[in-house]
Amino acid sequence: MTGSEKVALREMRWWDIERVFQLERELFPEDAWSRGMFWSELAHARGPAATRRYVVAEEDGRLVGYAGLTSAGTAADGEVGTDEATGVADVQTIAVSRGHWGTGLGSRLLTELLRAATAFECAEVLLECRIDNVRAQKLYERFGFETIGVRKGYYQPGNVDALVMRLTDPSTSVDPANPQDPANPATPVNGVEGTETHG
Repeated sequence: MTGSEKVALREMRWWDIERVFQLERELFPEDAWSRGMFWSELAHARGPAATRRYVVAEEDGRLVGYAGLTSAGTAADGEVGTDEATGVADVQTIAVSRGHWGTGLGSRLLTELLRAATAFECAEVLLECRIDNVRAQKLYERFGFETIGVRKGYYQPGNVDALVMRLTDPSTSVDPANPQDPANPATPVNGVEGTETHG
């Protein structure tokens, strides 16, 4: 196996927070989340009323990535009362250790979040991306996200702008039951391979 195939994805639990926090500080030294922020997110990630999905990526017992998504309410247009997906999800974070950049792990993590958004019956997924993070922007665009705005000075203390990106109907970007293109089953959706949760 090569690339991200050796990496297992699983639900993030409270005992992962310290390792996640260390990777967070390494990758995002200026605007790292606190331990308390991760605790708060995980408090809403289990049970019948769960509104969060957080996963970690491990290789040989080492944490090499993590990702999280929150879901809430109705679609941005406010329409309710249909049998169709109406919620909105927000990608809170995706992080991949530098040694795993370019291996497809970011795609696997994003795929897992989009599956969660579909399970939460979300009609759209939003995210913010640093304007200077071209690598992440290209990943999101490959999955169908489009830029819909800019938040000036969003990332502090560096005063870095954020692109606001949106994906409508995450279920068409990643089919949770079958991540293959139905028109051509040999071709992975969005060119992403190894999207099974455990590689």
